Amino acid sequence: MAKIIDGKAIAKDIHGEIADEVRSLLEKYGKVPGLAVVIVGMRKDSQSYVRMKRKACAEVGIKSFDIDLPEDVSEDEVIATVHQLNANPDVHGILVQLPLPKHINEEKVLSEISIEKDVDGFHPLNIGKLAMKGRDPLFTPCTPKGCLELLSRSGISVRGKRAVVVGRSNIVGLPVALLLLKADATVTIVHSRTPDSEKIIQEADIVIAAAGQAMMIKGDWLKPGAAVIDVGTNSVDDPSRKTGYRLVGDVDFEGASKVAGWLTPVPGGVGPMTVAMLLKNTLDGAKLKIAQ
Repeated sequence: MAKIIDGKAIAKDIHGEIADEVRSLLEKYGKVPGLAVVIVGMRKDSQSYVRMKRKACAEVGIKSFDIDLPEDVSEDEVIATVHQLNANPDVHGILVQLPLPKHINEEKVLSEISIEKDVDGFHPLNIGKLAMKGRDPLFTPCTPKGCLELLSRSGISVRGKRAVVVGRSNIVGLPVALLLLKADATVTIVHSRTPDSEKIIQEADIVIAAAGQAMMIKGDWLKPGAAVIDVGTNSVDDPSRKTGYRLVGDVDFEGASKVAGWLTPVPGGVGPMTVAMLLKNTLDGAKLKIAQ
């Protein structure tokens, strides 16, 4: 049976470490890190993500700057808001909650965030440095960074291992593959056009599942003893629940738990780590500025 990697517990430890560092910054310099979270419109899922991020800031002592903009706000106004936050010395991280409404160009808005405050790690310069040997980005995207942290804190070595990433999105698949490569794994990316993907996954010591397809990866697709990090969050119908649905990952948890060596649950695996890494990136951005 697989050892279940408890993302909630690991994230809680990281929150404790961050809170200690925030306290010492306050004692030494009289300042704390600041994170601005910009949300446009009233999408329920976005609202709940933002609430979670703001609550996490409060828990560790990071000052939260809450910017709520109406659905019909113009692209120019969103960019002007980003520029104001770039200029604010108390803001060390800026996060624009995606997706933005259709009339706003996401890429244009994100590229206006100062690279020194790009705590999401999506600025082309940060991704570019992540892709280059011998270079390090200022910030690494939070979910991929969380995946590597889960492996590290579970005592799973990446060096020399065969890793398969399922999915090639800019947010998870591509950056997590680059991080694994930087950590000396041999990396294969499997995607919707890959033939015999099941066979490739069966050879992996480490599987990062980020395809966005409910329970796509079955237990018999896995190499016995493999470490499986499930990034997927998919809702499937479940009449027995009050909500009428439940959340599942990209991996068939029941089947995988009989074969894998380590496995993250959904929910309670990667999710809490994404928020923890956002706080860590904000702290690191603040340390660069406050201690100057």
